[in-house]
Order: sequence, then structure tokens, then C-alpha cells
Amino acid sequence: MAVGFPTRTVLLILRNTISIQCSGENQMPRQAKPKDNTLLEMAVVGYQSEVKRISAKIADIKERLGQRGPGRPKATLATVTGTDHAGPQKRRTIGKAGRARIAAAQRARWAAQKQQPAEEPKKRKLSAAGLKAIRQATKKRWAAYRKAHASAA
Repeated sequence: MAVGFPTRTVLLILRNTISIQCSGENQMPRQAKPKDNTLLEMAVVGYQSEVKRISAKIADIKERLGQRGPGRPKATLATVTGTDHAGPQKRRTIGKAGRARIAAAQRARWAAQKQQPAEEPKKRKLSAAGLKAIRQATKKRWAAYRKAHASAA
């Protein structure tokens, strides 16, 4: 295997090579095009190292997903079968009888809610003593107001 290059360097070399080839297409004669593939081979090596690095990160994330809290890690399909990827977990489904029971219970709740009459708040009535106290307090306030305005004028 060839020596691994930093990814950024490989990308810059590849980008410069492509831009030179694209920009000089109309200016260079056909026989003068370079036939050296070393830059492309270096790019392939760089991308392969990126694939390995990213695959390691994906494996780490999948390992973390398999654990449930501080307790024992959940046995995933990957650990059981020995593969590096886990398939989707089987979802539980409700049978027809279960769905029918849920629907019947919901219909019963709706029927009970419709049968209850809407409760209107009771109208409050003022007692005679309360009305008399309000009238006296109002007369007292008006008397104080008139007295204050009469002395100011």
C-alpha cells in the first residue's frame, strides 16, 4: 500500500489538477496532455484512508446506540450475528381485536362526553344587606368628592 497523504493536500492537488486540465483544454494541443496518473492514484489512496476513518467513526456511533443507559448494553443484531451493521428491529403490531377494543373504548368516551350537559355557572345573587352596604359606601364616597371639590372652588 502506498504512503497515506493528508486528505486536504490530496484534495488540493486533485482540485488544482482538474482546474488546470479544464482551463487549459482549449489552449493546449492534443498531444501535450499529461499522461501521468500519480496524482489520481494519490487521491484514491487519500480517499481510501478517509473511508477507513469514517467507517471507524460509524462503528463507534453504532456501538453507542446499542447501549441503553448505565446498565448492561443491549444485545444488537450486529453482536449476535457478528456483522458490522445491525438491521432494523422488528416493531410490535396490534392485532385486529386489540384495535377493535381501543376503538370501542374511544367511542364509549365520546358518548359519555356528549351525554353530559354543558355546565353553566350559577348566577350569583346579591343579598339585600350587601346591596344596602354598597349604596351607603357609594353615598359616602360621593359626599367626600363633593366636599373636596366645593372647598377647592
